[in-house]
Order: sequence, then structure tokens, then C-alpha cells
Amino acid sequence: MTSVAAAGPPRPAPLAPAAPTSAVAAPAPVQRPGMRRPLRADVDLADLLDPAVRGQIRAEGVDPQRDSAVVRRIVTAVVRAHDERSLTGDVERAADPAWLIDELVARVAGFGPLQRHLDDPDVEEIWINDPSRVFVARHGRHELTTTVLTTEQVDDLVERMLKASGRRVDRSSPFVDAMLPQGHRLHVVLEGITRGFTAVNIRKFRLQAARLTDLVALGSLTEQAALFLEASVRAGLNVLIAGATQAGKTTMLNCLAAAVPGGERIVSAEEVFELRFPHPDWVPMQTRQAGLEGTGEITLRALVKEALRMRPSRILVGEVRAEECLDLLLALNSGLPGMCTLHANSAREALVKMCTLPLLAGENISARFVVPTVASSVDVVVHLGVDVTGRRRVNEIVAVPGRVENDVIEVEPVFERTAGRLTWTGGLPPRADRFERVGIDIHGLLSSRQPASASPRAGGHGG
Repeated sequence: MTSVAAAGPPRPAPLAPAAPTSAVAAPAPVQRPGMRRPLRADVDLADLLDPAVRGQIRAEGVDPQRDSAVVRRIVTAVVRAHDERSLTGDVERAADPAWLIDELVARVAGFGPLQRHLDDPDVEEIWINDPSRVFVARHGRHELTTTVLTTEQVDDLVERMLKASGRRVDRSSPFVDAMLPQGHRLHVVLEGITRGFTAVNIRKFRLQAARLTDLVALGSLTEQAALFLEASVRAGLNVLIAGATQAGKTTMLNCLAAAVPGGERIVSAEEVFELRFPHPDWVPMQTRQAGLEGTGEITLRALVKEALRMRPSRILVGEVRAEECLDLLLALNSGLPGMCTLHANSAREALVKMCTLPLLAGENISARFVVPTVASSVDVVVHLGVDVTGRRRVNEIVAVPGRVENDVIEVEPVFERTAGRLTWTGGLPPRADRFERVGIDIHGLLSSRQPASASPRAGGHGG
């Protein structure tokens, strides 16, 4: 037993020229197999046909962001008409019609030079450090791409991305989190806060795992640990998922939420919509930034309070970062089962952070109240990590028996990763009566199964 302390169509964006040389040492751009290098003539032809495509789209009243199939039909027709004209010798024929169609569709209905990275299933995240430095994360590793943009292209891309989200970014509000139509998460920091450029991050939505069994197949945890977590969810235990950025916390929360019995009503609260799991009775909610008048903001704390008025059987919070932690703890302490994610370096540090965040709610909140509340509210902590190869995996699962001594919370390890394997330590979760109520023999489930070794796959899960 161990303890822890407490408006209008966007401007056409011409393909950027080759990257200039720089005196600053940087990773070499990665030229991946199958990447097509367009001829200069086709780039010029794309610039020439772009206005015709946009004019036809306006004439037909098409929404490019929603009707990409119609946009592709229009683009194909425009390119075909151009090639037919080329037979008369009046214009040059496209050297690569397929590339030309993809480029025009990306400009009009997609996100220009970034679209090929968004379409690449292996790319997990895209970020722009400055217009000449576009990076991607692939299988947990960073790559500098050959994509080079201009400042105008970056501004145009940000404007186009935010248009569909209904959110804004300007000098009075230089940060924004938004969701793209494909489910990707966008974060923008304007120049002035960053030095010399606008910083853009796009975290792609990649559904590699929808259930705990999928995580077993990916090598993120063992079958025995997956059965334990599924049983804990079915029994209504409160689960805290902790880990670093890109450790797979949202994916784990998705998989755990998929194990919630169908007869329960789930209400979730997130900064932007990221959770996606199958359930017949689920109400997802997201925050909203203030309008131009400085009013209308909906905070995560307000959503947690609102969720309690919606007759939930289970509450989910995408990520707790501030004073909303207090309201979540009060809900969990009242007997409402729930789950949430948190940034922390270990399961024990996650509990320390859960004891610290509620103090941000006001001076009248003290550690003497918070520490025992956390001990009685959190039942299981799952800590995720990323190894040196970029593989995401469960590092440990600990139980919180609910005991506090000298202002520290006692914890009991249930699973620990030793020598690369996630093994059962012999520890048991609290609230055995809840397992019995749903017909689960938790002691038998853990003791009768030897830890199964899953074959790890590079990259693991995202989220």
C-alpha cells in the first residue's frame, strides 16, 4: 500500500514554391513514396481554372465544405472541358489531370496544401511553426514536410477552417479551439502572441480503437486489464484517465464509454466535441467562447453544472483543467458515476492534481475538504504513456480505497508495467458490492486469468 499527497468564398491559394534554404539547422523534409510533384505548367493551370470552378460553384449554390462530392463533379467537368479545348490547340493540355482535379478540390472544398496531410491515414497531427515549417506527427514521431506556405495562405486557411466552426480568432481573442467538419481539432494562436507568425495545430480524429478489445489488439493493454476496466465501468466505478499530451487519453475514454450499459443515460461535457462512441442515450455538450460583445461564453464548469440537471446516469468530462474539477467531484461524491481525463505524469500525481484544481474555484475551498472528497469520489486511475518508439500504452492502473491518513490518499496498484508487460499485482478495486450487484466476481476475474501478452503495433492508438 502506498500513499500520495494531496464570410464569402475563400481566396484561391496558389501552390507554394520550394522551401528556401535557412541558416538554422532543422530536420530534413521527408519526401514519402507515392507523393506526386506537380509540373509548373499544371500549377499555373490550377491557378487559371480556379476562378472558373468557383464561379460554377456559386452559380449552383453549392456549399463547398458540406458538398465535397458535388465540388469534385464540378471540378472534373471543368478539367474535362479544358482538355477538350486543348484538342484545338488553343490551350495546353493538363500533364496530370488527376493531380489537377485533386488540387482544385483541395483548394475549394478542402484546406489547400494541407489537405494531402489530412487525407493521409498515418498522419496523427499537423502543425505550422511558421509558413516555411510545416510538421506532421506519424506513428508518434515528428516529421518536417516538404509543404511550404506563405503568410497569406496560412491566414486564408485559418479563416476557412473557422468558417465552418462558428468560432472566431482576433486580436481581442488571439486563441481559439475549434472542431473541423471531419472531426479534427484545430488550435490557433495569432501572431503577436507567437513571434512573427500564426501558430496552427490540427489534431486529427483517427478512430483506431472503438472498444477496449481494440486497444488489446493494438498492444496498449492486456486482455486481463481490459476485462478489469470493462467490469469497473459496468459496476459504475468512477474512473480517472491520466497521461501526457497525445498519450491516448481521449481514445481510452471513448473505449471505456463504449462499455457503459445501454440502459444508462450519458451526458458529456467537452471544450470541443472529441468523444465518439456508440450509445443509444447520450447528450454531448461543448463549450462556447464569448461573442464580439464579450457575452455568451459557456464554460466547462457551466456545462458540468448543467449536466446534473439533465437526469444523467453517467457523466463524462473530456478533460478537467481548472475549477470545473470541484463541480465534477461534488457530482461523483453524490453517487453519480463518471469518468474524465487529466494531464499528469503518473496515477499518483493525477490524484494530487485532482486535489489541487478544486482550490481554483475560490478561497473558501480548502484542502481539508478536497482531499477526503477526492479519496471517496475516485475509484480507479488509469495512467497512459508513450514509449521511445512512439507506442501508446497503459503504464499502470491503481485503485483508490478511500482512506486518507495525515492528509494523504492511499492507493493500491492493481496493474503495473514491469519489463514491458502490464501485469496484475494482486491488488483489488474498492466497492466490491457494486461488482456483485451487476453479477461480476471481480476476484475471480482477476485471479483466474493470467496476463495475456498482446502483440504491440507501432504507434498504438491516438487521441
